[in-house]
Amino acid sequence: MRGEPVSCHRPYPLPRSLVRVMAAAAAVEAAAPMGALWGLVHDFVVGQQEGPADQVAADVKSGNYTVLQVVEALGSSLENPEPRTRARGIQLLSQVLLHCHTLLLEKEVVHLILFYENRLKDHHLVIPSVLQGLKALSLCVALPPGLAVSVLKAIFQEVHVQSLPQVDRHTVYNIITNFMRTREEELKSLGADFTFGFIQVMDGEKDPRNLLVAFRIVHDLISRDYSLGPFVEELFEVTSCYFPIDFTPPPNDPHGIQREDLILSLRAVLASTPRFAEFLLPLLIEKVDSEVLSAKLDSLQTLNACCAVYGQKELKDFLPSLWASIRREVFQTASERVEAEGLAALHSLTACLSRSVLRADAEDLLDSFLSNILQDCRHHLCEPDMKLVWPSAKLLQAAAGASARACDSVTSNVLPLLLEQFHKHSQSSQRRTILEMLLGFLKLQQKWSYEDKDQRPLNGFKDQLCSLVFMALTDPSTQLQLVGIRTLTVLGAQPDLLSSEDLELAVGHLYRLSFLKEDSQSWVAALEASGTLAALYPVAFSSHLVPKLAEELRVGESNLTNGDEPTQCSRHLCCLQALSAVSTHPSIVKETLPLLLQHLWQVNRGNMVAQSSDVIAVCQSLRQMAEKCQQDPESCWYFHQTAIPCLLALAVQASMPEKEPSVLRKVLLEDEVLAAMVSVIGTATTHLSPELAAQSVTHIVPLFLDGNVSFLPENSFLSRFQPFQDGSSGQRRLIALLMAFVCSLPRNVEIPQLNQLMRELLELSCCHSCPFSSTAAAKCFAGLLNKHPAGQQLDEFLQLAVDKVEAGLGSGPCRSQAFTLLLWVTKALVLRYHPLSSCLTARLMGLLSDPELGPAAADGFSLLMSDCTDVLTRAGHAEVRIMFRQRFFTDNVPALVQGFHAAPQDVKPNYLKGLSHVLNRLPKPVLLPELPTAVRIAALQCMHALTRLPTPVLLPYKPQVIRALAKPLDDKKRLVRKEAVSARGEWFLLGSPGS
Repeated sequence: MRGEPVSCHRPYPLPRSLVRVMAAAAAVEAAAPMGALWGLVHDFVVGQQEGPADQVAADVKSGNYTVLQVVEALGSSLENPEPRTRARGIQLLSQVLLHCHTLLLEKEVVHLILFYENRLKDHHLVIPSVLQGLKALSLCVALPPGLAVSVLKAIFQEVHVQSLPQVDRHTVYNIITNFMRTREEELKSLGADFTFGFIQVMDGEKDPRNLLVAFRIVHDLISRDYSLGPFVEELFEVTSCYFPIDFTPPPNDPHGIQREDLILSLRAVLASTPRFAEFLLPLLIEKVDSEVLSAKLDSLQTLNACCAVYGQKELKDFLPSLWASIRREVFQTASERVEAEGLAALHSLTACLSRSVLRADAEDLLDSFLSNILQDCRHHLCEPDMKLVWPSAKLLQAAAGASARACDSVTSNVLPLLLEQFHKHSQSSQRRTILEMLLGFLKLQQKWSYEDKDQRPLNGFKDQLCSLVFMALTDPSTQLQLVGIRTLTVLGAQPDLLSSEDLELAVGHLYRLSFLKEDSQSWVAALEASGTLAALYPVAFSSHLVPKLAEELRVGESNLTNGDEPTQCSRHLCCLQALSAVSTHPSIVKETLPLLLQHLWQVNRGNMVAQSSDVIAVCQSLRQMAEKCQQDPESCWYFHQTAIPCLLALAVQASMPEKEPSVLRKVLLEDEVLAAMVSVIGTATTHLSPELAAQSVTHIVPLFLDGNVSFLPENSFLSRFQPFQDGSSGQRRLIALLMAFVCSLPRNVEIPQLNQLMRELLELSCCHSCPFSSTAAAKCFAGLLNKHPAGQQLDEFLQLAVDKVEAGLGSGPCRSQAFTLLLWVTKALVLRYHPLSSCLTARLMGLLSDPELGPAAADGFSLLMSDCTDVLTRAGHAEVRIMFRQRFFTDNVPALVQGFHAAPQDVKPNYLKGLSHVLNRLPKPVLLPELPTAVRIAALQCMHALTRLPTPVLLPYKPQVIRALAKPLDDKKRLVRKEAVSARGEWFLLGSPGS
């Protein structure tokens, strides 16, 4: 406590040591110009001006004055009998020290500390400034040993901290924090007195800003092993009185302290030491049993945190009560969050008991704890109404998942019971529930490894489990089948559990389910399970599944040849998808890929009545297989060097001129079929290593530029393949396949004959005879531009492209193709932030007013902002800057808005459409801060203007827009309400007679 304040009429003398230092300083520095300093001091102390403090601090830092000169100038103020004047003088000195504490010498620090300690006994008006000075001195590097202890003792003895304002209490906490950071060993020399002193400082604190600091100090006291002595309970009481945290931050709180901040900070304290256990656990049990939801959640989460540092000794006396509280919450609560936290706490309790080291003569608390859980839960698993089945199962699984010991104990007790119950119940819904619970326990077994496989608990139940799963797979209930499939997958993931006979039966069931496409859920699940298990058991699937699928494929080909009914075609499609689904192991891929490719050759040879949908289905299966192969470099390269030449050979063969045009071969040249092939080639190329990709590019690029077909299978074609040299339209269409390959290569792969390739692509991109080919050429050109390193060659390619675009956009038959080239080149440059992108975007905006190309130019903004699937993708190694949409928005939306206002009425819809495409693709968190504050009015005006678009386009959106426009009718701004009424009225009239 402070001493009695000094009366106002008596002077308060300086300590003699400080007087002597001041006198010495005055003698040494008599020549120093002090007039300006005296003036600043007078203005601050007497004139009550704040600015001079900063000026004095700046002068000290720059060397114009020393700290002792400041003390000398303040002499009369520091001794003044008026408390407010003394407080003002000390405030100036403290502010200088806060800025200049690094300049102090050790001797100066000693004298200043003695001065400030002495002033802690002064009038209460002086104390805030004294504490600020001590805070500055607590930061001094030159602080001699022993003074930190001296300062804290003085504060503990002289200052009643909780009677101070919040900011001054915060200063005390900062002084303690600074000393704990830099003078830890000195403070520890105080022993438990330091802990007791801090308890007195903190006791009664209410401000959340201070509590965050205080909680951190308590945590450091414990975690850094300060002596708590006999004050453990007192330290617990002074912190636990805030539990659970009940704090709601005021609106517009400038400090930004949230309730969660205080909760986590206090939890870190309460869960920091086992020494709090005997006091904390009863408190947690009490709060869990309360009716307050937030208290339940906080208590369970705190218990979870405590289990990380507690042992059996701390938990032993409280386990029955803890289990009773958790059980009640899981059985009875209506809150999913409370249930989840209760289960998490039970998991942590079991884990804590599992890892504690047992003495030979000690009671095994884990076994007794699990016995109580089993005793209270297992009978619910057998109740006919199954009312508490799931809560009981969740509790058992939470405990079982904590350790291998717990898992073995619970599983060995529960599995026989669940197996028995499955056979007792005949309804599919009840069996599904039981099987789902079994599945949960089986999944837990995957967490633990066993050195001796014979000790695994599942071994004794394997036959019963397999029998039960196979029963589920043949049940007519789809939901039971689904759980059966998932359970089979988990059983298969257990190493060396299933026998070869079990696997053969499992493969047979999956084969049957793979053709139940009318039941899409079971069909999809069966395909996924086949892929998972095929990776684990390739021999079993190669022996028992792939031959059946190969036979099914041959039957399907025969049915297609004969034009059989759609049911057979459906089985054929299921077979294709099953082949790709099981291709998850390199050895299986080498069997399934040739089957799919052979199937395509049958189409090309005319041996099947094929439609485009059949070829697309095969390509989709090939793409899925390529995706699975991406995980394994060996499989990826095998797929690429096997499938890509085959697809190219088929396409080249189909593009050759024939005396009698074949409908079958034309199928391979259709847009949708080529797009499906593009997807396969791109997927098969993206994950190639640069070395292997370089091998492939030396074959594929010469194929298209020089007609070199030597690497293709069955390459005896009737004529040369020359897609760029006046080739037929069929050959030109295959440029899409070249695009798929070269635009998916890694950036560091060198493309041979690049200059010739780029010029050929540029020429073809503006050919009007085949829009599909010209678009593919433009996309390919753009994809290569995007990846090309900056330099002279890139500039040459860009100049060629700009010249081609400008020439084509003039009058003539190639305007549409030139516009497409402009669009794709612009996108390629926008993605990589190339400087020319702004010029090309401006050219695109100019076309919004073009009578012929205006609507297409508006839609072009959607392409610029969208993610593509075939070119300019991150997966295909394109250079895509992460913020390109935001940058495009910032650079171009102002011009679009300005153009909208300046455009004629018939052109305004194009600007609106382009603007909507840009805004639609921008993330809302990015968009909202960019919008101007009059934004509601502008948005309503846009909605009004949209009614000028063609009515058939707008009618599908009419109900949605009218509902959305209802909200601004109640806006607080009159102008907003006015615009809302006008816009909503126009949308109401949309489509009505006479409108």
